Amino acid sequence: MSRVLVVVSAADELVLADGSRHATGFWAEEVVESVRVPREAGARVDIATPGGARPVVDAASRGEEFDAYLESISDELASPLVLAEVDPADYDAVVLPGGHGPMADLAGDPALGKLLVSFADAGKVVAALCHGPAGLLSAVREDGSFAFAGRRMTAFTDEEERQGGLAVPYSVEARLRELGAVLETGPAWSSTVVVDGTLVTGQNPQSSVDTAQAVLKALA
Repeated sequence: MSRVLVVVSAADELVLADGSRHATGFWAEEVVESVRVPREAGARVDIATPGGARPVVDAASRGEEFDAYLESISDELASPLVLAEVDPADYDAVVLPGGHGPMADLAGDPALGKLLVSFADAGKVVAALCHGPAGLLSAVREDGSFAFAGRRMTAFTDEEERQGGLAVPYSVEARLRELGAVLETGPAWSSTVVVDGTLVTGQNPQSSVDTAQAVLKALA
């Protein structure tokens, strides 16, 4: 049985480019499918957050179907694993769903960075979706090298940010490029998934199911 760790942002707000604070959290569809798809395929899935804090769903992402599934895993969301206490050896894959939350906490989380470097060096599956790739920014080794430099990936694009109308504090796409990642993006709001060996990335919420299915293929 494959073992999957879903790392969810615990941030409930994002400081925007103008200094104002925007209520945020995780994107419902992305967490739902990151958990549901592998579980339905027989994988064991655990949820972790920074500090073991209860994550908050972004109100803009809620919907009847997603709310129902989140309610079914409400006990797990109420008491997630503490990210810093996770042993990488216990898992075959780590998945970072989005929402703007990861830009606020996962991007600079040292525990996540250590975990991701361990996974990258061991050739284990690493997946990130939408703004989840902001979490990949934490994967910098002690020598300053980026664990995913030279790797092909996608992320929520600058064009999608522009169309979404939120003045985010930085461009996830640009920062990944600066660290040496090779960004491949599809049309705005298209289901776009990029697979580079054991690195799986999805561009936006529309890519949620396809990203989760690509994780299963990479595990197989």
